[in-house]
Amino acid sequence: MGVPDKDPREEVIQAWYMDDSDEDQRLPHHRDPKEYVSLDKLAELGVLSWLLDADNYENDEELKKIREERGYSYMDFCEVCPEKLPNYEEKIKNFFEEHLHTDEEIRYCVAGSGYFDVRDHNDLWIRVWVKKGGMIVLPAGIYHRFTLDTDNYIKAMRLFVGEPVWTPYNRPHDDLPARKGYLENFVQKKGGNQAINAAA
Repeated sequence: MGVPDKDPREEVIQAWYMDDSDEDQRLPHHRDPKEYVSLDKLAELGVLSWLLDADNYENDEELKKIREERGYSYMDFCEVCPEKLPNYEEKIKNFFEEHLHTDEEIRYCVAGSGYFDVRDHNDLWIRVWVKKGGMIVLPAGIYHRFTLDTDNYIKAMRLFVGEPVWTPYNRPHDDLPARKGYLENFVQKKGGNQAINAAA
């Protein structure tokens, strides 16, 4: 039978269940023993991922194709580090507050790395480590948060359908249509919704 081929995306995107420690948010926060999550399992939560050529993003045909297929007409860059981001400490705290958006959140890491934490079907935290060359899409309505890792630097391309709306809705916002739609599309059809409101 042989060993299945490793998913090439795992070079730049890895995911694992988080511990409950209150230590520095920029640490990996692995459980003991470590409990990794496959990118297929992330896809079941609606989190999509790609491995792209970050050194060639201006001319990357695959990125162009993804943007055309998914309607990502808007693009800009966001650099998150103490030297480049005004009100850095306040912004990092805001990014790490659990929230959702009413649209997809699309981030393509072209330099550095960072953590996107998402809730699974049972409301447990999964930490998604995105490094240079990794692109992820968080679906509208998923509760999530962001932080840098201990390298304290990420440069990310932000994509959006139409004019961007970055409004975060801090938890709880279970009444929003985007949240209800997320639960219908990704949680209830999996039969894993029994604990989804436990921490609301």
